[in-house]
Amino acid sequence: MKLLWLQAAGCGGCTQSLLGAEARSGVLAQLAAGGIEFVTHPGLSEASGNETIELLQAAADARLPIDLLCVEGALLRGPNGSGRFQVLAGRPLIDWVAQLAGHARHVLAIGTCSAYGGIVSGGDNVGEACGLQFDGDQEGGLLGADFRARSGLPVINVAGCPTHPGWIVDTLLLLAADALHAGDLDAWQRPRFYTEQLVHHGCPRNEFYEFKASAQKLSDLGCLMENMGCKGTQANADCNVRLWHGVGSCLRGGFACISCTEPSFEEPGHPFMETPKIAGIPTGLPVDMPKAWFVALAALSKSATPTRVRENSRSDHPLIAPGMRKNGKK
Repeated sequence: MKLLWLQAAGCGGCTQSLLGAEARSGVLAQLAAGGIEFVTHPGLSEASGNETIELLQAAADARLPIDLLCVEGALLRGPNGSGRFQVLAGRPLIDWVAQLAGHARHVLAIGTCSAYGGIVSGGDNVGEACGLQFDGDQEGGLLGADFRARSGLPVINVAGCPTHPGWIVDTLLLLAADALHAGDLDAWQRPRFYTEQLVHHGCPRNEFYEFKASAQKLSDLGCLMENMGCKGTQANADCNVRLWHGVGSCLRGGFACISCTEPSFEEPGHPFMETPKIAGIPTGLPVDMPKAWFVALAALSKSATPTRVRENSRSDHPLIAPGMRKNGKK
């Protein structure tokens, strides 16, 4: 399968993430082994300059079949819908994308910017940035809500900021094996294999969460949900089950989950590292949990918090070690 990758308005972080994929032989060799050939990529392919433009034109004219069109970064429609804020070879990038998408077998939005607009669309959005098939949480985007690639699938949103390298690789390999279908996408058109889990699953701070032993500042070991803005109990992703580059995640690095796989995460309506509350109760509760249940569970949990958990939650290193049994009986 021939893959064509374009970078629109963004930081290039999804490409940087992709390069950290865990394949021993390197991600390009892993994709090649799956039958995927990079036709062009701004930073990874050998073609450059006029050769790249010729490849793009051939694909846009349908003279070069493209199986996988990957777009990284938000699509800039400004100023005034002209797309002239981002130009490639004298032509607005959004025009290239729209024409190429019309011929591609599959179209993938790589990262939240390309999926929904992301960070680039935040604030006043003077660049008129949007995603390929969503504008924030509204269907439409650059290609329109009714767009379907030649495969019959809508845009596949491999969302994340940046997106996990494993999510990109697995999505591409599934498509190469003809094993990703419409039913495998969720309501935001993300592959279900990573969004049917929560960031909360596998979180190293789960013991603190269970006892509602909360961090008071960023360096504390405790749960970050109550005070520090963590949305791990609401965010759809497997970040703490499938670790980044095999070793880390935001929470393992001491940072709250900001739900970067979701549309409009860039403007939560409050500071990222603060938890909005009403009458002392967080407004963003765990998914599927009624408010009354959460309040009751929190009260019970806090009353049963072991001293070790409570003291350690407010420190940047463990102060009290877990106890040990003095005999071998279970």
